Amino acid sequence: MKGTEVKKLDGKKILMFVDDTYEDLELWYPKLRLIEEGATVTVAGPDAHKIYEGKNGYPCKPDISYRDVEEKDFDGLVIPGGFAPDKLRRIPKVLELTKQFHDNRKMVAHICHGGWIPISAKIMKGYNCTSTPGIKDDIENAGATWIDASLVIDRNMVSSRRPDDLPDFCQGIIEVMTK
Repeated sequence: MKGTEVKKLDGKKILMFVDDTYEDLELWYPKLRLIEEGATVTVAGPDAHKIYEGKNGYPCKPDISYRDVEEKDFDGLVIPGGFAPDKLRRIPKVLELTKQFHDNRKMVAHICHGGWIPISAKIMKGYNCTSTPGIKDDIENAGATWIDASLVIDRNMVSSRRPDDLPDFCQGIIEVMTK
């Protein structure tokens, strides 16, 4: 019977960040996969009324401004890559939210350049993780151990390198969210 089966993420609430030049696949693939698994996914951007354009031109209208978000309302955070994280990492509210998720032992998942936000939130020290090789030095300088793998899970942190890793990334998110 359609719609009656229990899904792995039923009742879970996930927050995602967006800004211009986000990596299209790294936002949309996890968003749709997590919804498919029963999660409620909320996308937060600088302005809830603006449409943000991905690196490849795909539009995304956020559900809410991150200024109106409270960590306590969510079970996990997913940070897509692209060049949006370089903008978002300069915003105190984004860093505060990221640090709150980490400090409360909730999942923080990042892919590709998404690792820039946890780096700037100063939560990487002592973790194993991965990213695009382009920010490997940033990861290591933040005190983490960089591993070249499609998926690295270390406690509450989930990380992957690039769009090709998205199937593993989503499986890792589901695994951590169902512990």
